[in-house]
Amino acid sequence: MSRQDRADAVDREMAKRLLPDEALRALVRWWSRNAARLPDKTPGGHTVRYTPSRWAQITPWPSALASTSGDGDAAVSRAQVTSIVTDALRREAFTEALVATYVWGKGKGGSPGGSGPATLRRILAADSLEAALAGAVTALSEHSATAAYAALRGRISWLGPSFFTKFLYFAGKTVPPANGPQPLVLDRILAHRMRSLASAVGRETGHDPDGSIARWVWRDQDCSPHRYHVYLSFMHAAAHQAASTDGWPSDASPDLLEYALFSTAWT
Repeated sequence: MSRQDRADAVDREMAKRLLPDEALRALVRWWSRNAARLPDKTPGGHTVRYTPSRWAQITPWPSALASTSGDGDAAVSRAQVTSIVTDALRREAFTEALVATYVWGKGKGGSPGGSGPATLRRILAADSLEAALAGAVTALSEHSATAAYAALRGRISWLGPSFFTKFLYFAGKTVPPANGPQPLVLDRILAHRMRSLASAVGRETGHDPDGSIARWVWRDQDCSPHRYHVYLSFMHAAAHQAASTDGWPSDASPDLLEYALFSTAWT
């Protein structure tokens, strides 16, 4: 059996098993702590803090974000970023949409010493950025989230899946995919969660006794479009599984599950 055959076998088994009981219990505990601040049962209230002045050299700067000339910190939620991206996409201001998603993704803690703004400046300097983002949105609207992922993968230096899947996630709120599930964020932390699941399944089934297959397919960076498709399929199926679990909202969206898995570990 080849390495890819073993990876496929683990994927099939994960699709059957979905989330283990300990993960479901962790989700229920997380929801009991967070339900009050997420009354609509979506992650729209998921808010991050950022320091606008750190981003003073970034253009185009979305007007709905706090002014970069001000002092102190500001906050921005998923719901607010969704609104910013919706407005930007209507104007075909794709780079502005990316800036909003990037600032939200980095936040305050994610950009020590200004690394977030410095990296974003490198991304924005790419001549082909606007065309690449536009092409990804077109791929989303005409094809699927996986096609949009493929359209961005490796296109722009410094813009990897951890951040371009954030762009796709928010773009998908305005431009639903023609086929398949809605895009979700797949960053390093969520890849680790999937790797943990895959490692456990691989050990139990004998397809991956040492975890090497899990580390190969669920790597921190540059997952393949196929891997993103596997991730989306798993997450949407797991959302249905969680919906039937006592203590988890039965009408919760898949992105609530994504946020919860990002925020809590069960191992």
